[in-house]
Amino acid sequence: MGEANETNLERINNQIISEFSKTLEMFSLNKTEAQLFVTLYLHEKPMTLDEMKDSLGKSKTAMSYAIRRLQEFNLVERVWQKGVRKDLYETREELYRKFMKTYVNRWLSALNKQINNLDDIQDNLTRYPDEHQEALKHKIHEAITFHHSLEEIFTNIKTNDFLRKDV
Repeated sequence: MGEANETNLERINNQIISEFSKTLEMFSLNKTEAQLFVTLYLHEKPMTLDEMKDSLGKSKTAMSYAIRRLQEFNLVERVWQKGVRKDLYETREELYRKFMKTYVNRWLSALNKQINNLDDIQDNLTRYPDEHQEALKHKIHEAITFHHSLEEIFTNIKTNDFLRKDV
């Protein structure tokens, strides 16, 4: 009976990891990063790379790369425990806020880059007059306006109360 319960619990745990990681993939995490984050999130104590590797059935190199990416996104942190010589990692608190903040900042950064690139194209276009220039200028202007609209939306989300830590 105990073994059947363990198998059911493991199956349910795997389902949670699978479904939750699909959501996290929408935040531009790859499948391994998403699965690792959920595994760390569900685990009651910090994990070593070897434990992560064994839990997910992936290579230690894949776990090392994924944990570095999760650290870059400020979603996990390395922790210390007395008597443990290996690095330990755990998820950071405030899951929703961390994901949204990371996601919004990545969008704003990408939008800013695209706006700058489109502005450069627009500037270069005026140097080469021809009969199609006006149509292209109009299309570029529409693209820049679209990007500015998205930038405004994400800036509003960023400044909204639910992303501020002090709320």
